[in-house]
Amino acid sequence: MTAPVIELRHVRKAFVAPGGEIVPVLDIEAFALDAGDQCALEGQSGSGKSTLLNVICGIMRPDAGSVLVGGRDIARVDEASRDRVRADTLGLVFQQFNLLPGFTALENVLVAMSFGSARPDRKRAADLLGAVGLSHRLDHKPAALSIGQQQRVAVARALANRPRAVLADEPTASIDSAHQQQVIDLLRDACREQAAALLVVTHDPTVAGQFPRRLRLEDFNRAARAPARPA
Repeated sequence: MTAPVIELRHVRKAFVAPGGEIVPVLDIEAFALDAGDQCALEGQSGSGKSTLLNVICGIMRPDAGSVLVGGRDIARVDEASRDRVRADTLGLVFQQFNLLPGFTALENVLVAMSFGSARPDRKRAADLLGAVGLSHRLDHKPAALSIGQQQRVAVARALANRPRAVLADEPTASIDSAHQQQVIDLLRDACREQAAALLVVTHDPTVAGQFPRRLRLEDFNRAARAPARPA
């Protein structure tokens, strides 16, 4: 039986409020994402969706529990090892794209490749940008691209190292409605072609309804179900 690409076991994460109160954000007994899964994750504001993605990709350590990515527990390795696991196993699509403003579209994808174990492949970078309809924009920097085009560069960058899973945090939040469907289709088609798992965090029920697996974070995150404290 093949192990999940991503698996969380007994994961807890809390933050300290300005007044010193401990605020639980994640309390997850179990969560898993298998190869080829395409899952939409919904949840109310403050339910811990972005924190969950940060914990999965190793940007943030959990307070307790295991976070297995490609079979390796990134909660128990050093920062350099987390960076390598993230670069080789995960593709990330951020709300604000996080493109390097001084680099062209092609260079942004090549930079992502440089963090992985394989050598940067200029042809693959160009092919990825071509697959998202940007063959004519390879030498354009982000400022010369529309918001929708920047998001497509971000999608190509996320696929640069042939990840086993792609995590996308509100990938349509900064895009006008005319381009939202295009971005979701690009993500789903590209992950399907590469047999990569896809986890999309979204507040849009129209987007979530397109996915074969649809979850609410409150369903498996006990911290998100905790009753609000009286004012």
